[in-house]
Amino acid sequence: MKVYEKNNSVILEGITDFDPKHIFECGQCFRWHKQEDDSYTGVAKGKILNVKREGDTVYLNNTNLEDFNNIWFDYFDLGRDYTEIKNILKGMDEYLDKASDFGWGIRILQQDGWEMLISFIISSNNRIPMIQKAIENLSKKFGKYIGEYNGKEYYSFPTPEELNKASQEDIRACQTGFRDKYIKSTTESIVNNKDDVRRYINLSTEECLKELLKFNGVGPKVGDCIALFGMRKYDTFPVDVWVKRVMQEFYVNEDMSLPKIRAYAIDKFGDLAGFAQQYLFYYARELGIGR
Repeated sequence: MKVYEKNNSVILEGITDFDPKHIFECGQCFRWHKQEDDSYTGVAKGKILNVKREGDTVYLNNTNLEDFNNIWFDYFDLGRDYTEIKNILKGMDEYLDKASDFGWGIRILQQDGWEMLISFIISSNNRIPMIQKAIENLSKKFGKYIGEYNGKEYYSFPTPEELNKASQEDIRACQTGFRDKYIKSTTESIVNNKDDVRRYINLSTEECLKELLKFNGVGPKVGDCIALFGMRKYDTFPVDVWVKRVMQEFYVNEDMSLPKIRAYAIDKFGDLAGFAQQYLFYYARELGIGR
């Protein structure tokens, strides 16, 4: 891969295993929006970035080499060999062979643990457009103004201290619905206990999930999502409706419970369970498998 800076953009030539649609539409993130030119613009790490792919070249617009090296290289998990991961998964069975080919450009983003905690509390029994709207509203009302890009204003996700200034009513006004009380309770708990959830990255998967499940609004599936997408716990396996359907279609009996499906998948896929989950989820949802 050749990397260079040109006209407020960083250009990645000859990059493999990277497709913006696969990355931003595989259920792992909520602050990236598709543009008219099929690029995606989003906010991460307090920065505004636009991502566009043409052939085997990816354009990271509105950034520079310094930020690429300090932020985006890790954020897009560019130090990991996804070809190797897919080859291992392909060798497991025909379903993963097809799913990893279908979502060939997926990379699991290294997102902020605090933002993922609140984002996936919001995601509970919710649709993606509504999740995105609630997160945008919270950011605009309580986060910091970052700047403007292509005529739209962008805001950073509020810190625990910033969000703690909001009342439950303020949070509900951001279209969070019944999750307002969970967001308020979780934020208060973190601020009052001076708890840095980002340190959970350093815990074992079991300990990380144990800590996450202490927060109101975090059940097993939400906890698994936060652990996978915010805490780098790649040996877990979130089971939502689409994952349940694809697992029942290809792997397990229809009457198997969600905890048993999760346990089966972790046993089968091991340390790559999180990657398998992403390929299977995207494959099932995009093709409507198990409907």
